[in-house]
Amino acid sequence: MADDLLLVGRVARAHGNRGQVIVNPDTDFADERFKPGNTLLVGPADRAERRAIREVRFHQGRPIVLFEGVETMNDAEALAGTELWMTADAAGPLPDGTYYRHDLVGCDVIDASGATVGTVSGVEGTLDRSYLVVKADAGDVMIPMVAEFCVNVDLAARRITVQLPDGLLDVYR
Repeated sequence: MADDLLLVGRVARAHGNRGQVIVNPDTDFADERFKPGNTLLVGPADRAERRAIREVRFHQGRPIVLFEGVETMNDAEALAGTELWMTADAAGPLPDGTYYRHDLVGCDVIDASGATVGTVSGVEGTLDRSYLVVKADAGDVMIPMVAEFCVNVDLAARRITVQLPDGLLDVYR
């Protein structure tokens, strides 16, 4: 089941005395993921429990969430540090030109001539400022995830074609 889960946040700490928690979101779509009525899996991926969101409000970009079954400050404090997951099928489609990070990890990266640059080992940054972390012979290479550099993303073939400025890879050598 863990392969089908997307990490959407982590509980930072309890908030107030009614069982609310402050969440550090790990998603570019916090407004969509943290809505009353949505169900998240709370806990380690291999043994997370389903909990519906009863209430949510945002403060300084972070959701303050009240989950079903979390009624007291002690209940909320017990969740500190807990991971929050959702199933991949519940996440829904993304806007054109955007990709789930887990779909990009493991893709081969080639340049426009077909030469291998490396393999995506991670994706860092926010939706509007993401970059690929590519494991290459020269070490980890950071490639901005912008149309000018990433000219073709073929998830079915697990391949990303890049057109990089002259000298970018030399910086990492």
